[in-house]
Amino acid sequence: METGRRIVRIDGATLVGTRPRPAGANARLGPHGTSVRVPVVRLTLDDGSSGFGRSRATPDHLGNLVGARLDDAFADAGPDGPGGIAADWRAAEFALWDTLGITTGIPAWRLVARLAGVHEPGAPPVVRCYDTSLYFDDLHLSDDAAGAALIADEARQGWERGHRAFKMKVGRGARHMPTDAGLARDIAAIRAVRAAVGPDCPLMIDANNGYTFNQARHVLAETAACRLHWLEEAFHEDPVLYRELRTWLDHEGIACLIADGEGLAAAPLLDWARDGIVQVVQYDIFSHGLTEWMRIGRLLDQWGRWTAPHHYGAHLGNQVTGHLAGAVTHLAFVEWDECTTPGIDTSSYVVHEGSVRLPDAPGFGLDLDDDAFAVAVSAGGFTLRA
Repeated sequence: METGRRIVRIDGATLVGTRPRPAGANARLGPHGTSVRVPVVRLTLDDGSSGFGRSRATPDHLGNLVGARLDDAFADAGPDGPGGIAADWRAAEFALWDTLGITTGIPAWRLVARLAGVHEPGAPPVVRCYDTSLYFDDLHLSDDAAGAALIADEARQGWERGHRAFKMKVGRGARHMPTDAGLARDIAAIRAVRAAVGPDCPLMIDANNGYTFNQARHVLAETAACRLHWLEEAFHEDPVLYRELRTWLDHEGIACLIADGEGLAAAPLLDWARDGIVQVVQYDIFSHGLTEWMRIGRLLDQWGRWTAPHHYGAHLGNQVTGHLAGAVTHLAFVEWDECTTPGIDTSSYVVHEGSVRLPDAPGFGLDLDDDAFAVAVSAGGFTLRA
């Protein structure tokens, strides 16, 4: 895919987004608040066109890209697997995908398919997503029924925003409440959310490593009627305990998947996925990038496992993750952290009945407001020129 274009300018700055309501604590951390920091890098080509994407890269990381040929950033699929962004360019990976899409007029999901060497979708993919906003917003309440009702009401708010799948935090007893009281509140909240969203919506729980093996079994047994779709990060990755948990779930007839991979995941996680100990892999979309996820997703597809990248607190993960659908068959969900960031127009992505249709526009189909971005650059960003 030849463009003949060169990168002549790179601008970087951080924009600040806002969630519709404050996000509370999880099993490890305190309240997450309403603000989301969105570091952005924009690449400008010698024909004046530009693309942008989330990136924490500093000028030191990006200096070698100024003056470079855009075509050199990309590699086609080969005998060793999918192509994508070359290793030396990945500090600006998402901006590069967007820029290539804009200069060629091709949507990112179609570029992903081409560079993965797979059949291109004939129409924009429709990808499922889940509301990831159900944090511990109830810790100020002493009554379990009242606390559970508050979380259930937040799930109903997600339903009104178009969601039909939900993930909620559990593990209150790991830090924020006495152990037994925290477990009881977790169970009450799960039951209340299930009642609020109905019997058919996928409902996931995320313990952020806040359970022991026995606590995980207790919660899963007490909520078996809720038909949880997956348990995420039950405890720190341990193949012995995960294998035992999988055996116990199967013996009890509880069809709950085991999900892991966010943050400092254990190195053998993919081996465990291959062996069926873990069924859902959740490496972060920005730490791994589309390029690495194309490779991982192909393996998970071969093994019959699920791809479900993490990105909470990154906003643009809402929009870029789904483009993996161009190359990955078993893309389970896009994690959706509702947010509005002044300066970034995301209106081409609309959650409807639990899914998002990817735009057919070039790149990621996002617009960056020049004036708002220029203000952010002058207020603490950077500019590199050829």
